[in-house]
Amino acid sequence: MMLSLGDEQAGKLFALMEDDEIKELSQVMANLGTIDANLVERLFVDFADAISNTGSLVGTYESTERLLMKGLDKERVALIMEEIRGPAGRTMWDKLGNVHEQVLANYLKNEYPQTVAVVLSKVKADHASRVLSLLPEGFAMEVVMRMLHMESVQKDVLESVEKTLRNEFMSNLAKTARTDSHEMMAEIFNNLDRATEARFLTALEERNRESAEKIKALMFTFEDLGRLDAAGAQTLLRHVEKDKLALALKGASDAIKELFTANMSARAAKMLKEDMDSLGPVRLKDVEEAQNIVVTLAKELSNSGQITISEGKDDDALVY
Repeated sequence: MMLSLGDEQAGKLFALMEDDEIKELSQVMANLGTIDANLVERLFVDFADAISNTGSLVGTYESTERLLMKGLDKERVALIMEEIRGPAGRTMWDKLGNVHEQVLANYLKNEYPQTVAVVLSKVKADHASRVLSLLPEGFAMEVVMRMLHMESVQKDVLESVEKTLRNEFMSNLAKTARTDSHEMMAEIFNNLDRATEARFLTALEERNRESAEKIKALMFTFEDLGRLDAAGAQTLLRHVEKDKLALALKGASDAIKELFTANMSARAAKMLKEDMDSLGPVRLKDVEEAQNIVVTLAKELSNSGQITISEGKDDDALVY
């Protein structure tokens, strides 16, 4: 149909499509070869009949889910909807190719090297290279060695890996993709400079105090790092760039400075203080940017389970 419509009309339709849809459709078009004129005419007649019989149609996730519920059980519909809400792609490997490399690397680093080798051998080379570069170095080399010595993967092994990815990774990815609107705004507000953040929150409090309070409760600031335990602070210190930390601490409270210096050696703490002093006067904007970098890193470490950031409630108190 797209080939028959002509450049102008087909172009208008392409403009309404997502990139993944365009790629999939273009690939099919490029491999069609010669199509008989009678077949093209019959296709248009059938299409016109179908549209005239159903009237105007608008497809959404919600309308699709309602339709599936008419004939399928609730659990099966839930699995199907989680699958289609996940990354685009017809096969599991197509879908993995559309998952951000950091997200995929965070999942794969907890798998067996052999499993990771199978996954990276099935996705496109450029995507595999980006994922590989984000894996811990020693683990990445284990994966490389498995890939170098890997023979053809047996069908049952491949199916087992696909099933695990679908059940454990894609379903969770689809769930987390449906982020609460307040969580989304809290993430955005976290990345604003302090003055702009305060201005937006003040304005929001005047219009919707309940939403403003929810967003403030979900926001995570540099001072919230004070909820880290000693092990968490030490893990964060191993990952953060020393110059970024020195700049971030220039505008921090004494309690936050103490948190980091108390979890360093005396020599490292002295060097950090010297680095901070050598910076001299710094722009507030630069300090806030450095703090945002440290906060983002802390969130990534928390999401991957490497550190724990308590909620600051009694339930989070540690028993020794």
